[in-house]
Amino acid sequence: MARILVTGSADGLGRATADVLLSQGHGVIVHARNADRAKTLTDLVDRGATLIVADLSRRQEVLDAAHELEDGTTVDAVIHNAGVYSGPDVIPVNIVAPYLLTALLRTPTRHVYLSSGMHRGGHIDLGRLDWDGNKPSGSYSDSKLLVTTLALGIARRWAPAVLANAVDPGWVPTKMGGAGATDDFDLGHRTQERLVTDQGLTVTGGYWFHGQQQQPHPSAQDPDVQDQLLDALAGATGIELPRR
Repeated sequence: MARILVTGSADGLGRATADVLLSQGHGVIVHARNADRAKTLTDLVDRGATLIVADLSRRQEVLDAAHELEDGTTVDAVIHNAGVYSGPDVIPVNIVAPYLLTALLRTPTRHVYLSSGMHRGGHIDLGRLDWDGNKPSGSYSDSKLLVTTLALGIARRWAPAVLANAVDPGWVPTKMGGAGATDDFDLGHRTQERLVTDQGLTVTGGYWFHGQQQQPHPSAQDPDVQDQLLDALAGATGIELPRR
């Protein structure tokens, strides 16, 4: 059985994903951004999940969490589920934190990054982004185009040692999606669960929606854009993506 980190697992899709993986017998690391949010995970911890607390909008807390995870039991896979919809934390949480966890955690052989169909309306303008989150500098759509590009860039750089994929969970009824969301909630988390557990599934560099691969925005598939993003993230954080 695998040991899997699910970021943003205090509620919504992240919690459902962690719950299912735990029920399947996997070792699960659940994550909350603060101690109050962590209280909602008590039942999963009682069932054997490991808890990590870190505010992903604060870079030092991301670094501390990565070091804590590296010092513990091997992490086999990461589902980068945590995300925010608006405000200055969009870029730090939705793209910088996934990059740092990818670069710093040396043992995972599978990474799944939560994207969105809204990524198709995003733009990549690296020069105007505030990577530190001191001010709003990118929309939710922009961030999801960036994280999709990150996923495909990681897949290209680290193949075949690491499998990296992006998943659009659909417009599902969560706190972020709202009660009026029309997509199936369960379908919204099954794909990422399969991508980190199915040993017969060896696809990398895919963009998935409800179990099927689709074509993402052309920019996400452009190796030059992928390299520009990875270089910008390395420059902004001071942490290079290691060779695998």
